[in-house]
Amino acid sequence: MDYHSPYFFGYLLGLIHLLGIGAALHAVFTVRTAQGAIAWAMSLLFIPYLTLIPYLVFGARSFYAYIQARRQANQEMHVAMANLNWRPWVEEALAARESVSYVALRAMPKLGRMPCLANNEVKLLINGTATFEAIFTAIERASDTVLVQFFIIHDDALGQRLQQLLLRKAAEGVKIYVLFDQVGSHALPSRYSQVLREGGVQIQAFSSKRGWFNRFQVNFRNHRKIVVVDGLVGFLGGHNVGDEYVGAHPRLSPWRDTHVQVSGPVLACLQESFAEDWYWATRELPPLILPDAYPEDGVLCQVLATGPADPQETCQLFFVEAIQSATRRIWITSPYFVPDEAVVAALRLAVLRGVDVRILIPSRPDHRIVYAASSLFAFEAVRAGVRIFRYQPGFVHQKVILVDDDVSAVGSANMDNRSFRLNFEITLLTIDRAFADQVEAMLLRDFEQSREVTAEDIRDTHRLQQLGMRIARLISPIL
Repeated sequence: MDYHSPYFFGYLLGLIHLLGIGAALHAVFTVRTAQGAIAWAMSLLFIPYLTLIPYLVFGARSFYAYIQARRQANQEMHVAMANLNWRPWVEEALAARESVSYVALRAMPKLGRMPCLANNEVKLLINGTATFEAIFTAIERASDTVLVQFFIIHDDALGQRLQQLLLRKAAEGVKIYVLFDQVGSHALPSRYSQVLREGGVQIQAFSSKRGWFNRFQVNFRNHRKIVVVDGLVGFLGGHNVGDEYVGAHPRLSPWRDTHVQVSGPVLACLQESFAEDWYWATRELPPLILPDAYPEDGVLCQVLATGPADPQETCQLFFVEAIQSATRRIWITSPYFVPDEAVVAALRLAVLRGVDVRILIPSRPDHRIVYAASSLFAFEAVRAGVRIFRYQPGFVHQKVILVDDDVSAVGSANMDNRSFRLNFEITLLTIDRAFADQVEAMLLRDFEQSREVTAEDIRDTHRLQQLGMRIARLISPIL
């Protein structure tokens, strides 16, 4: 065949367009949202040369087959747990019914798979140094079992410190289980895991597909960050394991993030979330520990473990419910502000109700396309009366919500479609005035170090920048 013939190029272009049409039809039938389906289908129809390969990486997936497999694995896991006398929390769960603030979140008892439990202790951990010192101290004191789960683990100074600590505890006879996301930790060398295995640590990569192709499947990622030590103390929030999270990334430093330390009955829920993910990866249960007794006093907490296998879009509905429940204020901080129509509508209605609506976002991009789309959404929110703040000192990565006087949430979920529908996320909802006051003080310091986006900023944005933002927004449903 003459590869320089115009007929050859004509056949090649025709083949690409046919593949684009087939991929567009696949997107129409499989993408979960109308916006996402339109974004993929139109781009595949008109510019398949640019979008076929990205669709294979970002969009094409056997969604329902995966969901059914994941649900089946979860069911098998719970059957395996049936003989463990798990979930001994009836009295703690009943206490939530007496909380006026929790009752105001009317959908939460049914939205979350795990109940709201009383008698917990929660500590706010601001930024990487406080977070990892607390985590490492807890692991140092471990005597039985340590569960560790992160989206990203780097083989840098912080990653090496974690590795050496886990090896030392494993040598002491402590059972160590480590789970990391295969795509999130794509840069982690195999030697890192091998050293841990040789030292007696159980370590596994979370993958949505078996085999080598999983490296190209960026959907269904496990974005959770969980550490549980001896069933007595746990940690969750926004930090991953990497030097940038303790401020060692020159372009984004100082890194602004938030974690929480928790103990009490809610740790059973945190362990159950880890067990579901570990069972999916290994078809085995990790050790699960229940203390002999819990504190007799403490705060109400609910773990919200969300993911694409949920019967409904739990993470997105949680954001909507939190915004709709606000009567005085709703403050949100997220590194990626790419909301869908339901969340945008809830924010607009909150403003119309007279609620103080504030959103804290970065002033520096770590992903330029997401940043561009986020900027346009921010401008539109400002026009609707939402107060948008850009954090100035460094990159803000925390995921925090504060509702009225005593409801707060800290976790791993961003305000975007990926967290709403495609990633596995973990959030701790806390109903307590004293803890909410700490969150308020933290966010007020963040707002003081931020610059509020104004109508002048919108007018001063160059036309080319606005064009880039609008193009980025067109693909925001698939970001």
